[in-house]
Amino acid sequence: MFLVGSLLFHGFIVVSAVTAGLYALVLRRVAPARLLPFGQAWARLALWVLRVVCGIKFEVTGLENLPVGGVILAAQHQSAFDTLVWFTLLDRPSYVMKQELRAMPIVGGLLEPAGQIAIDRAGGATALRALIEQVRAAGVAGRQVIIFPEGTRVAPGAEVALQPGIVAIARATGLPVVPVATDSGRYWARDAIRKRPGTIRIKLFPALPAGLDRAAMLEALHEAFYQRGVS
Repeated sequence: MFLVGSLLFHGFIVVSAVTAGLYALVLRRVAPARLLPFGQAWARLALWVLRVVCGIKFEVTGLENLPVGGVILAAQHQSAFDTLVWFTLLDRPSYVMKQELRAMPIVGGLLEPAGQIAIDRAGGATALRALIEQVRAAGVAGRQVIIFPEGTRVAPGAEVALQPGIVAIARATGLPVVPVATDSGRYWARDAIRKRPGTIRIKLFPALPAGLDRAAMLEALHEAFYQRGVS
């Protein structure tokens, strides 16, 4: 039975993304400022369908730790769920995303106009400087920037070395960094067909000052992700 619900959810994602994307192409021309709110509405609908059809819910604690204005959320990345949920929780989210996503049919060309930030992960120092400038501009505009310091999806319970770019970005922009732990458990496997009913838990920790040195910043994030977690 659950496999049927999972397949239905996948079908919804494909059909609704194409339909919404075509409408958003029109918005990009006539009302570009509405692109982000429209995308947020679609994300809320997608997570509602996920709950109703697949029985997967989520709960969030620590939102009181989110400063007003520009901020960096340094979040764990365990599944595709992470790429949707912040559209529903934040007023003006800006995901740092791999530039390959710009090549997605229909939707790819809408991400940057909606305020998302693309990065060339193979671009080295040049790409990092460009990213810093974009994050700085987003912070000045009062946006919440979501970065995944793990660099890719990491299975629940696994640990990886965190990417140090988050330290350079925080120090250069002066933005506070909020660590975010996630526990998808068995409820959202890397292979989404294997999802199981349950609750995904998200926890925001108190903000770290932007001026922390590399070792202290990475140690604080590692502790939040892998030692303290959402418990």
